[in-house]
Amino acid sequence: MLLNLLEEAVQTTSVYGPEFVKAMAALGSGIAVLGGIGPGISEGFAGAAAVEGVARNPEAAGPIRSTLIVACALAETTGIYAFLISLLLLFMIAL
Repeated sequence: MLLNLLEEAVQTTSVYGPEFVKAMAALGSGIAVLGGIGPGISEGFAGAAAVEGVARNPEAAGPIRSTLIVACALAETTGIYAFLISLLLLFMIAL
């Protein structure tokens, strides 16, 4: 679908035609979704560090868990923001 939109955009006489805008919105949306990779990796590293910390010091499980939850929530906001930008590009700009 994306390749068809890009092909139509190249063949049109107007560079800023509606097909071109739709194609670029779809391309930008795909790129924006890639922003979800970073939060997934960072949450995995944070979880691994938390498990290692609890394994080394089981008495500190409570503070480690609460810090982990806050850190994962902060990391996840980046992924949610990237997903929101992707949806806005697809449904608001590409109409």
